[in-house]
Amino acid sequence: MSAVSFPHADDDLQAVTAISCSEPDQGKLTYRGYNILSLVEHSSYEEVVYLLLHGRLPDIDELAAFLDDLTNSRELPAELLDMIRRIPPQASFMDVLHTAVAFLGAVDPDTTKHSRGALLRKAVRTIAKLPTILAARCRLMQYQEPIHPVSKFTCAQNLLYMLSGYGPDEDAVHILDTILILYAEHESDVSSFVVRVAASSFADYHSAIAAAISSLQGRLDRGGHEQTTRMLQRIPGKAGAETSEMNSFAGQRGVLEGGCGLYEHSDARSRIMKSLSRLLAEKTGDTRWHDRCGELEQIMLQEMGLDRNINPYTASVLHMLGFPTDLSTPLFTVARTVGWSAHVIEQLEGNKKIVPPFIYQGPKDLTYVPLRLRGGCEKQTVT
Repeated sequence: MSAVSFPHADDDLQAVTAISCSEPDQGKLTYRGYNILSLVEHSSYEEVVYLLLHGRLPDIDELAAFLDDLTNSRELPAELLDMIRRIPPQASFMDVLHTAVAFLGAVDPDTTKHSRGALLRKAVRTIAKLPTILAARCRLMQYQEPIHPVSKFTCAQNLLYMLSGYGPDEDAVHILDTILILYAEHESDVSSFVVRVAASSFADYHSAIAAAISSLQGRLDRGGHEQTTRMLQRIPGKAGAETSEMNSFAGQRGVLEGGCGLYEHSDARSRIMKSLSRLLAEKTGDTRWHDRCGELEQIMLQEMGLDRNINPYTASVLHMLGFPTDLSTPLFTVARTVGWSAHVIEQLEGNKKIVPPFIYQGPKDLTYVPLRLRGGCEKQTVT
């Protein structure tokens, strides 16, 4: 059977958005008109969350109130924590996040409300709780008790603390905060499309977010992060011995691209991630992963015509921060829920149901043949 395609459907599938804009020809990404480079340099993850949800930067009082809302929403209901304990150990972290979001939808006080205010409240509660959910599940899988979030900590500080139980390192906090900003939104990827399709049917907020999480579990989206990490893990130690292995990896275009569109020039996010990888390599004195990324980058450019890609350097950074490979996609889910929430709100405010046209290309005008004449063990000729 041939793959489903949508010829001549471009106009029907295009969406107008004011949330983010990727400009592949310039290697540029903006959130609400602000260059991602400027946000990483001057802003914080929490301020970027406000920006994406509200469409503008907050003033001092607005940010203080917003931080209070996030802080007051981080703790998990006892029933949810009990459910997380009961989920079978073979379930992936993504399965847990998907299930937890559905649970939050069942108990949220604004579940049946669809006003902008209600959507914002649901978004804040979900965004605040996801790091706590992820950290709790991670510790339970290590036979350790979950750690409560600390009210004075930022999201990055809390996530590192709730995972390890130790006071977070300042550089690690800065790097994780940057990662959360870089992955908070990306206009042209599968999960953003899925969340808008779900919202366009007037599905509730949590159902739309759960749908987006499901799409991020796909092999190309998840594989772009996790399989890149496994690629880098398999590369031997000496550069001369790595060449054939590197070339075989560079041929796996779909894995290296991940779920986002390609950048003709360098992805602005990858430039930032490369600098973070270099910072960690210098701090730890172990440059192996950073060097491997550099070699893979050169092969991708020479053999595939792909400029710098964010996935290898992200894999390098998370490895040096001590994140297990299977936590990478859940971590990006924690960040991307911000962008998904903004898409749900935007879609519902100017809603137009998204229904891609299907063009039938199967058989036609077939004649029904009674079962007794279709044959079984011995095929019979039907006349």
